[in-house]
Amino acid sequence: MDREVKINIGLTEEKAAHLLLRYGYNELPHTMRRNAFRIWFEVLMEPMFFLLLSCGVLYFIIGDKSEAIMLLGFAILTASIAFYQENKTERTLEALKDLSSPRALVIRGGTQKRIPGREVVLGDILVLTEGDRIPADAEIVSTSNLRLDESLLTGESVPVDKFENETGGSSRLVYAGTLIVAGHGLARVSAIALNTEMGKIGKALESLTPEPTLIHLETNRAVKVMAGVGITLCLILVAIYGFGQGRWIDGILSGLTLAMGILPEEFPLVLTIFLAAGAWRISRKQVLARKVPVIEALGSANVLCVDKTGTLTLNRMTVDGLAVDDEILDLEPGHFSLLPEKYHQVLEYSRLASNIDPFDPMEKAITETVNSKLSGTEHLHEDWDLVKEYAISSDLLAISHVWRDANRYIVATKGAPEAVADLCHFSPDQRELMFGRVKKMAARGLRILAVAKAEFDRANLPARQHDFAFEFLGLVGFEDPIRPGVPESIAVCRRAGIRVMMITGDYPDTAVKVAREIGLKNPTAFLTGDDLDLLAGKELAKSLLGVQVFARVRPEQKLKIVQALKHEHLIVAMTGDGVNDAPALKAAHIGIAMGKRGTDVAREASALVLLDDNFNSIVQAVRLGRRIYDNIKKAMSYIVSVHVPIAGLALLPALFDLPPIFYPIHIVFLEMIIDPSCTIVFEQEAEDDDIMDRPPRPAGSRLFSRPLVLASLVQGLVILAAIFSLYLYLLGSGTMVAEARMIAFIS
Repeated sequence: MDREVKINIGLTEEKAAHLLLRYGYNELPHTMRRNAFRIWFEVLMEPMFFLLLSCGVLYFIIGDKSEAIMLLGFAILTASIAFYQENKTERTLEALKDLSSPRALVIRGGTQKRIPGREVVLGDILVLTEGDRIPADAEIVSTSNLRLDESLLTGESVPVDKFENETGGSSRLVYAGTLIVAGHGLARVSAIALNTEMGKIGKALESLTPEPTLIHLETNRAVKVMAGVGITLCLILVAIYGFGQGRWIDGILSGLTLAMGILPEEFPLVLTIFLAAGAWRISRKQVLARKVPVIEALGSANVLCVDKTGTLTLNRMTVDGLAVDDEILDLEPGHFSLLPEKYHQVLEYSRLASNIDPFDPMEKAITETVNSKLSGTEHLHEDWDLVKEYAISSDLLAISHVWRDANRYIVATKGAPEAVADLCHFSPDQRELMFGRVKKMAARGLRILAVAKAEFDRANLPARQHDFAFEFLGLVGFEDPIRPGVPESIAVCRRAGIRVMMITGDYPDTAVKVAREIGLKNPTAFLTGDDLDLLAGKELAKSLLGVQVFARVRPEQKLKIVQALKHEHLIVAMTGDGVNDAPALKAAHIGIAMGKRGTDVAREASALVLLDDNFNSIVQAVRLGRRIYDNIKKAMSYIVSVHVPIAGLALLPALFDLPPIFYPIHIVFLEMIIDPSCTIVFEQEAEDDDIMDRPPRPAGSRLFSRPLVLASLVQGLVILAAIFSLYLYLLGSGTMVAEARMIAFIS
């Protein structure tokens, strides 16, 4: 009695406030939202931006303010573009996070009240109601037909039954982030924040450090090389003027001009424009680029690790098969109207054994099928009254609803096949026959419920379901349907040389069925989580390369798979929506989270967010990633080519004791106005026809490859020779220096 009183009263507000002060808020770890100052700091500390700003400061020091102001002005402009894109992404993610913040219904001082989930404390009594999301880990103290969707935590799409009378195990526990799909109950909070199952996964994220993208590494390397060349030639030019002609000031200015001509000031501007434009383009495909530089990595992805539930499938149940007598009927969407009469009753009573306004995915599927098939028939009973409900328990995994029709009582039950067989008092032969059909349906990856009925003519209903004389009606099979367009997208990935690997917490039969439907290669070959525990090192890598289906995989094993693939120098993209996916999302080169149903932790660990949760959008993003990289490569080739005549025309006049062709303002105008404007043409370039019919670029491929650099240098030298020859001709023909300089500049 004292226990019941404590449960009904719950914590007092004073006790809750004390516990909140002692243990802190019930919040999962997440990355700190970047404020405006931090975003500006990160943008300006990029090596290329820092180099540009340093040059501007240097011009201020030597007193050339006009050039310095122009340099700094363009640096601020390019930084502003990057800041706008980054800040926009942060605001979008913050809005997504606000939408998914759970609230909790608790008992405080004997009164039920809604509070923010972050204010739940240890010992709170949670009121569990259909449609709510659990805010913390808790132990059930009372329940009635409670079923939870734990797919965000476990990856399994099938709802899990919970009981209060379990002596141990997970069936008496509810976990933070999971969704109540049916029933109600009370539970006492046993863990909050970092100590929840979600929190434990969040801790794993702290040990993972994001890797810089390949394009950042290579452009930084290119800048260092060109900076070294520029400084060396600058010193040589200063020495030529100073020691050879005694013109030290002119030597310093000419040296700085030459350095300006060699240093790739366009790189940050062009990359910012291309990647920002790329982020805008993929946002039109419902993909949010949380980390913009990762866009170029999409073009090199050669492995895509895909979470099944909600990514390849819709994460909602449909009735896919019915079994009556010895026959099993496949229910294809186009054949609902052809459903034979013998299958009507099993649907009728499965609906009667469901909630009137269901929230449970399987009960929703039953209701949709009944409404589409049995509408207008005698199998719908709007005038019947529900008089009693027999709840599911750990001893009997079945639910029974008692309905009154005139002077008789109709009992409808549905549940696990073994439970319904027990209620129907099956003989060994009957049990063997039924489980033969169950096995056939399970081989198709279906979740199966058995259905039975009974009649009762007395008002004093029995206390137990076993006291009814049930008649077995048949089996109902459910599946989580494939998302439309996924098989076509898988085929595109295959042509593009991208290996799709399905990783799920579901059973092998279900995984194999989904793999076969979406068109994965060799779908019947699979590894389970237990298999992965036995593998390590080269043996693990070899096994991963031969299999595309992974079933009954635990969260830490997903991370193990990603790290093993990266160890083989593969570029790995990983999709997911749950907390269990977050470590793998962060470890992957390209983490792709779901925006609608994804958890905060998953989104914050990812580089890309699918706003429409559509797998097909990933393929479109990969296509755009390849196009963007191709166009960046064309633009960089152009920039390298143009820098040859720019630097050459700054150096050659000094070597031949001629009037200078370019001053710093010419260099800045060429590199910050003309060159970037011309590169916009490359950003608009259409994709190649075979862009998704060729393999991903190799992981070791370089943006500035030897053939690209050599071709760019040859083109640049031809332009240099032509313009310098023109300048010499003009000077030799008596043209004034200013006019010769203008013509060379225009050329």
